[in-house]
Amino acid sequence: MTFDRRRQLTTIAGQCGSIFVTLFGLLILTFVIGRIMPTDPVRAIVGEDATREVYENVYRQLGLDRPVWEQFFMYLRDVVTLDFGTSIRTGQPVLQDIIHVLPATIELATFAIIVGAGVGIPLGVLAAVHKDRWQDHVIRVFSLMGHSMPIFWTGMIALLVFYAGLGWVGGSGRMSQFYIGLVPERTNFLLIDSALAGEWDVFFSALNHIILPASLLGYSSSAYITRMTRSFMLDQINQEYITTARVKGLSQRQTIWRHAFGNIRVQLVTIVALAYGALLEGAVLIETVFAWPGFGQYLTSNLLIGDMNAVMTCVLIVGVIFIALNILSDLLYRIFDPRTR
Repeated sequence: MTFDRRRQLTTIAGQCGSIFVTLFGLLILTFVIGRIMPTDPVRAIVGEDATREVYENVYRQLGLDRPVWEQFFMYLRDVVTLDFGTSIRTGQPVLQDIIHVLPATIELATFAIIVGAGVGIPLGVLAAVHKDRWQDHVIRVFSLMGHSMPIFWTGMIALLVFYAGLGWVGGSGRMSQFYIGLVPERTNFLLIDSALAGEWDVFFSALNHIILPASLLGYSSSAYITRMTRSFMLDQINQEYITTARVKGLSQRQTIWRHAFGNIRVQLVTIVALAYGALLEGAVLIETVFAWPGFGQYLTSNLLIGDMNAVMTCVLIVGVIFIALNILSDLLYRIFDPRTR
C-alpha cells in the first residue's frame, strides 16, 4: 500500500470517527435535554386526572424507574432502530409526523437560501469593490436592517402590504384552501407532487404562497451572507496578486470575479451551508406567522404541550442536519479547491 493510499484511508477513518463521536455526543445532549426539561412526560400522557396507579404503571412502562445509564441505553437502542416513540399530540409515530412536515420546511428554506445567496453574494462583492463609497454604505444599511428587524414583525407587515393590501402574493398556508386534498402526497414536497400530478393550478398556488415567506427568510439570510462575502473579498482585494493582475491590464470584471472571487468560493460554501442549516431550524417564527405546516411549527406545538418524544427527535434531527451539511461542505471543498484533495 502506497503512502498516499494509507494517508487517504487514515483521513477517511479519522473523519468517520469524528462523525461517530459527534453523533454520540448529540445523543447524550438530546437525552439530557429530555431529562432536565421542566415537564412531566408521564403526566403529559395520562393527563392531570389520572389515578396514582395509572401514573405509576406508565412511569414503569417508560422505564423511568430504572437507573439513568440504563435509560440512556434504552434510548440509544430505540434511536438505532429508528423508534422515536409516539407523539402525544397527533397519536402517530414521531418519525412519521416528521417525514410529513419536514419537506415543507425544506421547500421553504431552499427557496430562501436561493434568494439569500443570490442577493447576498453579489451585494457583498459590490460592497467590497466600492469600499467606503455610497454603494458600500447603502448595502451595509440594507444588510443591517435585514439582520436587525424581527422576522415575525416583517412577516406581519409584509402580509398586510403585499397580501391584504396589494394582493400580489398568497396568504397563509402552503396553498389556497380550495386546492387542499387535490394532490396525492408522494414526496410531501408540494411543488414536486403537484407537478408530477399535472395539477398546475395547485403548483402555481403553492408557488404564489411560498414567495413571500421565502423572500423574507432569504432577506434575513442575505444580510449575513453579504457581510461575510464583503469581508472575504476585502481580504483578497488587498492581496498582491490582485495588484499584479491590474498592472498586467486585466479588466475589473476579470480581476474581481475570476481571481478574487475564485479564491473565496471555498469559504462561501461553509457560509451558505451554515445559513441553510440555520434556515431549517430557525424558520419557527415565519412558519407561525404564515401558518406554514412545517418542521418549526411542529416543534413549537409539541414543545408547548410537553411532548418530549417529538421535541427530542426534532432536536436530534436538527443536529444531524448540521452534521450532514458540514460533510457536504467538506465534499464541496474538494471540488472547488484541488489543494484539499
